[in-house]
Amino acid sequence: MNPLVTLLRDTGAKRIRIGVAVAGEVLRKKLQARQQAATAGGPGAERAWRIGFARATRDMMDLPVDFVSVSSSRLSLAELLDIPPERALILMLEGPEDGLGLLILSPDLLAAMIEALTVGKCGTQAPDPRKPTRTDAAMLSPLADLALSHLEEALAEDGDLVWTSGFRFASFIEEARPLGLLLEDVTYRTLTARLSVSHGARVGDMWLILPATGRGRKPQLAAHAMPSSVSRPAFAAALASRVDAAPCQIEAVLARLSMPLVEVMALSVDMVLPLPNAALERISLDGLDGRQVGEGKLGQHRGMRALRLTAQGGEAAASPADGMGLDGPSPATVAAWGAPEPDPMPELEPMAPMDFDFAGFSATGTD
Repeated sequence: MNPLVTLLRDTGAKRIRIGVAVAGEVLRKKLQARQQAATAGGPGAERAWRIGFARATRDMMDLPVDFVSVSSSRLSLAELLDIPPERALILMLEGPEDGLGLLILSPDLLAAMIEALTVGKCGTQAPDPRKPTRTDAAMLSPLADLALSHLEEALAEDGDLVWTSGFRFASFIEEARPLGLLLEDVTYRTLTARLSVSHGARVGDMWLILPATGRGRKPQLAAHAMPSSVSRPAFAAALASRVDAAPCQIEAVLARLSMPLVEVMALSVDMVLPLPNAALERISLDGLDGRQVGEGKLGQHRGMRALRLTAQGGEAAASPADGMGLDGPSPATVAAWGAPEPDPMPELEPMAPMDFDFAGFSATGTD
């Protein structure tokens, strides 16, 4: 064998192997990026926390709460220690693998919540400042657990479920100084929200702080879930098949007759209506909306009455100046789509003269 041919073949084989390796690496990176996107989460936690906490306040204390703003950030332990304001309520949360988190309410928000639980409504004037107590924590801990439960439900199929699931109220912290000893020195994800209570009567801040390392449950994707790039064409095809199979009623109009209203009101049984413009060669096909969708020619096929289409709706409505004939497409149509295929339908037999028995013919138009 020629050494040059052997060299070329070897080079081609190497190129093929290199191409396969590159394609495999590209697919591996795409799959890895998709898996990371599924676990990293996105704006789902912010949206779910809005809904979950507002639903909890509505169900437990009938208190309307609106989120003025909410944002997500990553903080170190040192940065976290600067968050709690003076006289804030600090609830310690415990989660999977002994992970610890915090739910912090500002003094204004705490006072509004306690008033709603004790008095039944939230006043417009803030009470005198005071330190939060264990009684405050005991009253608001069920609210925190219910809000966290709603948060998990909303994120059942979201990547943020990994770091938000499994946390519940554990204890009450009187001040922020011991947090540096109680919490792990890891990165934390923080949901910072500003809330409007009772339609603007009070405004306060709230912080949900949880370890950024995902230790909770992984999202359970639906069995029928598929990428949007696949679902959109599939949905469009399914919708098209349903629409194409929908029944469509078309009426064949032999002729139209215009009459004064007085004559229409005088119509009676056995009355004969002359149709001077009736033509078997030009039957109009109208839809339910009254628009003309085509034209046809009346004839017979295998002993039955038949209607052969001669023009489409747009062509049928064209004027004679358009050069449109009744038995074929226009020159513009032929130029755009080419000449039509031979009509597989056999030629219609000429329609025999119709001798109607007008005495037995119903004038209702249903026969």
